[in-house]
Amino acid sequence: MLVLASASPRRRELLTQAGFTFEIHPAHIPEDPLPNEDPIAYVTRLAREKAQAVFGAFSKSATAGPSTTLRSAQDDSLVVLGADTTVTLDKAILGKPENEADAARMLRLLSGRTHRVITGVAVVTAAHTEVAAEVTAVTFLTLSDEEIAAYIATGEPMDKAGAYAIQGRAARWIPRIVGDYFNVVGLPLALVTTMLDSC
Repeated sequence: MLVLASASPRRRELLTQAGFTFEIHPAHIPEDPLPNEDPIAYVTRLAREKAQAVFGAFSKSATAGPSTTLRSAQDDSLVVLGADTTVTLDKAILGKPENEADAARMLRLLSGRTHRVITGVAVVTAAHTEVAAEVTAVTFLTLSDEEIAAYIATGEPMDKAGAYAIQGRAARWIPRIVGDYFNVVGLPLALVTTMLDSC
């Protein structure tokens, strides 16, 4: 049984698109970066912690009695997939904006420059934990203050790392990417497939 430790609708859609059958059990963990934490270390740590938290919840449910709907973590078929995506520019981590002013700040930083989108992926089973990361370079056109304000007014940037969605309205400002497109959306499907195939 494959379990996605994320509430992200984009990750759910991508896994479904790739033909996987899975259940969703979001993890609820603190997502603040540690002091001076490298962006790759940050997303791989969060992906691992999310997957381990959900795997642990299944393990605890095994002692809760037959009424529980969660299966035992001792079941060799249980595979938990965790993921976390961030945007980084000049080594700064740009997570989800706290408010509209923060979203505008991020978009001004990205304007006319190339940044990196990094997704950490973790696969946890009873036998092992595997962690990896995918990195994609994304180039933005130069944005005017009016364009930024209009985009923020749509609400689209507010729950996205880096304050934009490549699969949404921001697509018009992205002339070039180098790497995995699906990574920028939120889940590098080729990497995930390779990791799951090795379970």
